[in-house]
Amino acid sequence: MSPSRRSPQRPLVAWFDERLGLSAALDFLRQKTVPHHRSSVWYYFGGVSLFLFGVQVATGLLLLIYYKPTPEAGFESVRFIVAQVPFGWLIRSLHSWSANLMVLTVFVHLFSVYFMKAYRPPRELTWLTGFGLLGLTLAFGFSGYLLPWNELALFATKVGTDIVGSVPAVGHVLLRYVRGGDEVSGATLTRFFGWHVALLPALFTGLLGVHLLLVQRLGMSAPLRPTAETRGMPFFPGFIIRDAILWLGVLGVLLSLCTFMPWELGVKADPFASAPAGIRPEWYFTFLSQSLKYIPSNVLGIDGEVVGITASGLGGLFFLLVPFLDRRAARGQSSPLFTAIGVLVLLYMATMTALAYLKPY
Repeated sequence: MSPSRRSPQRPLVAWFDERLGLSAALDFLRQKTVPHHRSSVWYYFGGVSLFLFGVQVATGLLLLIYYKPTPEAGFESVRFIVAQVPFGWLIRSLHSWSANLMVLTVFVHLFSVYFMKAYRPPRELTWLTGFGLLGLTLAFGFSGYLLPWNELALFATKVGTDIVGSVPAVGHVLLRYVRGGDEVSGATLTRFFGWHVALLPALFTGLLGVHLLLVQRLGMSAPLRPTAETRGMPFFPGFIIRDAILWLGVLGVLLSLCTFMPWELGVKADPFASAPAGIRPEWYFTFLSQSLKYIPSNVLGIDGEVVGITASGLGGLFFLLVPFLDRRAARGQSSPLFTAIGVLVLLYMATMTALAYLKPY
């Protein structure tokens, strides 16, 4: 390009640079480095989760234009989106598939941080905010699953909220609050919609901002025992380009899933119909519901479901507080006990999930 053709751009770039400090930002990104080693591939799952959240927001805003959150119109509005709105089927499938992939990548990101002991000081708050984001991601999936108001969503929500009702002491109150009554009904749909499009996005965006600020402030954790292979990689352009290429790959996977396996709408929900055989909650909750199935109805005089929910809550509390429990990792030492616990938990979740699909109930 000749100088005469480049020259009109320079004042424009300088104008923006003077007001936004673009040069300073680029210099900062060039000087910033991230650890690069044989396990650094796990760093990218946080970025992939962020990308899928962006897909959720973009497709969710488009669906919001036509969706009507009532039992009478909810199912019909989704059918209208899929059948009548140009590319509506694609937008809906992108929203559903990206939601499931986001749950998966957030789980992978959390467990990779756990096994790399990246929660050790001074990154305790980064772990806590990340754990909170996992909880909000599951809440997104749970609340959004009911919105199409189809048969599968209705009865799966009944199963899922029954679990909420088993929480010791406050279970019944919590169940009525979540459902908006004793049964899954139009009131449940209305409040799930409100949580899904207003409350949860606000909480998630705020917590995500704090999480990213902490990652920026403290940087990415290096391995406990750096090897000769461990070195620093420039955040820009090295890490950013790899992240962008991976995002393009994920987008390709998403579009392939939507094209060859579009998300089914099913049949309209009928609250007075019998539950279809083999009904289960979403895949990321099936390990929990399957576990409750194997617990006796009465354990030492205590309701079996209460025992199961209490045990699950204590397990979640253990993972939440792991930065403060794993003192060996805090001292920079390996902690095989915590690694073994993580492996056992993963095996348990995979086994219970597989049993739920191989032995439907």
